Order: sequence, then C-alpha cells, then structure tokens
Amino acid sequence: MILVPLPFLVSFLLLTILVQAMRRDEGGFRANPLFIFLIAAYAVQSVLIGLRWGYNLREALLIMSPLATLIAPLAWLSFRSLTQEGSSISLGSLWPHLLPAASVVALMLFWPDPLGPVIVAVFIGYGTALLWLARLGPDGLVASRLDGVLRSYRAMQITGFALLASAATDMLISVDLAWGGGMHSGAVVAVANVLALLGLGAAASVASADTVQVMQDTGDPEGAGFSGPTDEDLTVATRVEALMQEKELYRDVDLNLGKIARRLQIPARDVSSAINRSHGMSVSQYVNAYRVKRACQLLRDTEAPVTKIMFDAGFLTKSNFNREFLRVAGTSPTVWRQEQRMQAKDSPRHS
Repeated sequence: MILVPLPFLVSFLLLTILVQAMRRDEGGFRANPLFIFLIAAYAVQSVLIGLRWGYNLREALLIMSPLATLIAPLAWLSFRSLTQEGSSISLGSLWPHLLPAASVVALMLFWPDPLGPVIVAVFIGYGTALLWLARLGPDGLVASRLDGVLRSYRAMQITGFALLASAATDMLISVDLAWGGGMHSGAVVAVANVLALLGLGAAASVASADTVQVMQDTGDPEGAGFSGPTDEDLTVATRVEALMQEKELYRDVDLNLGKIARRLQIPARDVSSAINRSHGMSVSQYVNAYRVKRACQLLRDTEAPVTKIMFDAGFLTKSNFNREFLRVAGTSPTVWRQEQRMQAKDSPRHS
C-alpha cells in the first residue's frame, strides 16, 4: 500500500530546490521572481497530481487544469526575462498570458468538451515559443550571467521540449480514454508528470541562478560565424577588449552581455555579432578566456586557494570554473598549478 504518493515526494524535492534557489540569491524574490513562482507552481501541481491519482480526489482537477495553463506561459515569461536586460514585470505585459487559464476556467464551467484540446494547444504554443527563443543561442540570454550561461540556455531548451512532451502525453491520454476506457491514464499521468515536474523544477532552478560555451556546442546564433568581420565589428571588438584589459570587467561575477552592451552604449546583439565574427567564439567563451588567463597567473604566482582564485578571476561556481579552465588550459586548475611548480623546480637544472 502506497502511503505517500510519489508526486508528494517530488513536491518536497521541488520545495527544497526552491529554498536553495532563494538562499543562494541575495536578492531573494526580487532577483528572479518569475522563476521562484514557476518552481512553486511546479510543486503545487505535483501535490495536486498526488491527490488526484494517489487518492482519487477528482476535485483536484478543478485546480490542475487552470494551473497547467498558467505554468506554460509562466515558463515562457521566466526564460524570456533572461533575454531582456533590465526588463520589468508589469500587469500590462502579463495579462495576455492569463487568458489561457481564464479560458480553461470558462470552459470548465460552461463547455468542458474542448478542454483537453485547448490545454494541448497552450502547451504546444508556449513550448514552440520557448524553442523559438532558443534559436538566438546562449548569447541571446543577455541578462544571464556569462559564468555558466550555457546551463540557462540548456534549461530553456529542456523546458520547451518538456512542454511539447506534456502536450503529447495529454494526447496519449485522450487516445487511451477513447479506445481503452482510461485503463492506463493514471499511470501515464503519474509517471509523465512526476518526471516532467522534477526535471522542469531543476531546470528553472538552474536558470534562476543566471548561470556559452564553445560555438560548435550551440551553433552560431547570429549566423555570423560564417562571414568575416566588418570594420564596425572590429571597432566594437576593440572596445570590448579595452573593457577587459583596462577595466578588468571580466572580474565581475555578475557580468552579462547586457552589462557589456550598456557600457558601450550599443545593442547587445551588435556586441555578440562583433565578438562572434572577430574572434570566432561566443561572448561567454571570450570573457571566460580572460578569466582563465587571470586564474593561471594567480595559480602560478600566488599561494592563494583555488576557490579564492576562482572568485577573483570572475567565476561564481566551481563547476563552471573547472569546465572553462579545462577548455582553455586543457587540464584542471590544481593539476595546472602542480605542473607549473614542477617546471619551476626543474628549470634551474637545465639552465
């Protein structure tokens, strides 16, 4: 006998993710309110799934359907916020995305027959919209920290595909209800939604941390890598280089593409295109190369702990630091420091 349905455990895990996301973010709700609400919505939906399919509480459906059509637009709004530097949340920008939920409520009250297809259409629409946003590549997330922006980009892709998968699940359930009397619907809903909500919660948590890698990993979002730099590109790239070398802007752990663009007073897309065409790499790869260079200097010339060097160089997380260091230097920071010390010891013998 199952005393605690699996969706309840998933809800607990999502709440844990929510608390961790808020603790690591000094701004709390103000820093990423949309992602906070999104994870909370995932947790509530998981509880409702447990009540419906664990305890056969059909009344839970009265909340599940409207909440589902709130989650899809909330996911899209959350990730879109990373593509707009300094954008603010206003009722005027939010109310159109409340219409799907309002429509579902109206259908539940007056005409429930097309309810299923409407929910499927909402998930397909917002899932497709998320993947359309993803076409810009990691550099399109101008408000996301350059330290690990690839994770936010991957999270956006995962969420888009998950919304489409949810739509496919709903269609599968409709087929089961029509042809099998709903014999397998409970199992399909429980398993599919539990896995989807847990994965989506983790994806939202990653993105909320504002945490691009090599261009070949993500494609060239601007289509710029296939043509040489223009004079304007070279001018912008020179100005960016001055910010890195003279101002050491790369040491800012919160640095994102939007901040660089504001310092230069030009559109973020122009900065991205200039770096892509002039250096053949993404903005985050370019900035992280400066960070790794400084880390190498500190590893070689000081006895500072690796963690302190990581922050001093501009990295926020150890995983991103190790990944980028390996990409640039070909080894881990600790091994690189040991190799440098061995070379320093051996050099007098050969001099």
